[in-house]
Amino acid sequence: MFPAQITPTSMSQIPIKLRIVASLVIGLTWASLAGFAAGMDLTHGQLDAVLKSRVSEGRVDYSGLKSQPAELDRYLDSLAQTSWSEFKDWQASDRLAFLLNAYNAYTLRLIRDHYPLTSIRDIGNLLKGPWDQPVVRIYGETLSLDTLEHQLIRRNYREPRIHFALVCAAKGCPPLRAEAFVGARLEAQLNEQSQAFLRDTSKNRIEVEAKTIFLSPIFKWYQEDFDRHAGSVLAALKPHWPELPTVTDGFRIRFTEYDWTLNDRPSGHTSP
Repeated sequence: MFPAQITPTSMSQIPIKLRIVASLVIGLTWASLAGFAAGMDLTHGQLDAVLKSRVSEGRVDYSGLKSQPAELDRYLDSLAQTSWSEFKDWQASDRLAFLLNAYNAYTLRLIRDHYPLTSIRDIGNLLKGPWDQPVVRIYGETLSLDTLEHQLIRRNYREPRIHFALVCAAKGCPPLRAEAFVGARLEAQLNEQSQAFLRDTSKNRIEVEAKTIFLSPIFKWYQEDFDRHAGSVLAALKPHWPELPTVTDGFRIRFTEYDWTLNDRPSGHTSP
């Protein structure tokens, strides 16, 4: 039931104490609407706190996550309780931020629950690897990380920069961001992720004299996403990679080695 409308005239007839209370309630209601939708915190504050305390320079304190599992589980519970009817009414940027955060958060829990290990590929078996595990709970369903990435994210959001945001717990991945993705800032966050990944010369670099562009295998695996967006991988990268020559005719592309080692934070390392 909606509250009755309060007009300036009727407000003047309300005792001062009740007016103060009413003002506070109205203010809190609008503040809540700005960051919450149907119970889901669209600022992803719980995940943000976990990432700020457990991630440094893309490396993750899995030991800390394992010793204090509730901090991540509380956030994942909020994802599991979000229904499809709630989700579909959000802005597109809020929906995509939700799904990116869900992928990264459920990956963190997958690693945490099997930690210690040296690579995410150590989880599962030949028939059912880590990305096939039924670990993702959203919309009242249980899904795999593969289903979340390929069916819910890639299929519905034709945005190649997602490949700089989704992190599969390997050193070869883009660095895990030490803050949650938020719809209101998603455009800037995706641009920053793109630039950070392309600056890593162990994964991507240009040798002008040799006319060779070295790229992460990510651009081979998901070439169709970049081609569809900009016509080619290099055209899609140019806005985020100033060092890339404007004319690349005659350049050849070589792919760097993908490092599947766990993106674990060295023991004793503390966040700045």
